[in-house]
Amino acid sequence: MNHTDSLRIVPSGERALVIERTFDAPAALVWRAMTEAHLLRRWMSGPPGWSMAECENNLTVGGTFRHVWTGPDGANMAMSGEYREVDAPRRVVRTERFEFGCENQSGEQLGTLELRELPGNRSAVHIHVLYPSAEARDGALGSGMEQGMAAGYQQLDALLGEGQL
Repeated sequence: MNHTDSLRIVPSGERALVIERTFDAPAALVWRAMTEAHLLRRWMSGPPGWSMAECENNLTVGGTFRHVWTGPDGANMAMSGEYREVDAPRRVVRTERFEFGCENQSGEQLGTLELRELPGNRSAVHIHVLYPSAEARDGALGSGMEQGMAAGYQQLDALLGEGQL
């Protein structure tokens, strides 16, 4: 089944987004691809023309992560934060802060990723992101995040399809 168009990003309440996507792979493999730095580098490249330049990931409670992307004309973007909860391979909660060049996105957000096994060796990803304000949430929605996430998830589909995780 092709999940190219299955990404859903919808507002929830005044300050949150809910992001959902299914994958044709068991949850344990999707978990690895979403949490191991060497695998994140292979699919989380961002929008077309961007690439992941740095990926550090200490997946422990209190551990930190930092992802840096470079794009056209020397543009850069980074996301960093701290893990608050890790329940492998089902759930992770972390803080997230974006930086665009020298400018920070407004405040810190809280992201919760949950993975669920589906029949037929498939899995569902459910992400809840709580922003510090409605304006921050709306800014994220208007930033092109959907195109970047869709492109990354298509690359993740390809990685999972290789069967080499």
